[in-house]
Amino acid sequence: MAQNPPVSSALDEETARAEVYGVLAALYYAPPDAALLAQLQVAATEAPAAGGLLEEPWRALVGEARQATEASLRQEYAALFGGVGKPEVALYGSFYLTGFLNEKPLAQLRADLAALGLERDEAMPESEDHIACLCEVMRYLIAGDDMAVCNLTRQHAFFATHLQPWAERLWTALAAHPRARFYRALATFSQMFFQVEAQGFDMLDGV
Repeated sequence: MAQNPPVSSALDEETARAEVYGVLAALYYAPPDAALLAQLQVAATEAPAAGGLLEEPWRALVGEARQATEASLRQEYAALFGGVGKPEVALYGSFYLTGFLNEKPLAQLRADLAALGLERDEAMPESEDHIACLCEVMRYLIAGDDMAVCNLTRQHAFFATHLQPWAERLWTALAAHPRARFYRALATFSQMFFQVEAQGFDMLDGV
């Protein structure tokens, strides 16, 4: 689990980025189980370099985790993202891009995933444009071993095409929901992390 982003060396920074994406994927896919919640509750909140953009939102997220229980987070997750019919907060890119699920952006995403050699596990009920799935793809593009695919150019292209155009609307909707507590803090942390990612990719463009 990425406890202290940002970190010192370039290698450690890449590891931390991958771990953050992994944590986001896990928390948006399902309410945290006992093991993940326990990790969050004991996570360090002091960054090596004070004043980083992620320090305060990470501290707030850990603080909410320390006040939560498995049961309370299951209830919150169900209230926000579950239920029969339209959920209170959608987690799918197609919804924010078109207003509907399973639309053209999902078809483009599937084509891009196929070009990366990736495909949806048939056992997974969620479509590929679920925010958790997209974060997991980013984790793979950062931490995977296939350097032809897992590189900064591919990361930037995938982020710019499949996350950046709509994720801010998800964070805003989630942070504004009256029943969100832990997930409001997670939305704020996600928003700041994505801003850091976008800034990093912008710097890459300027090199």
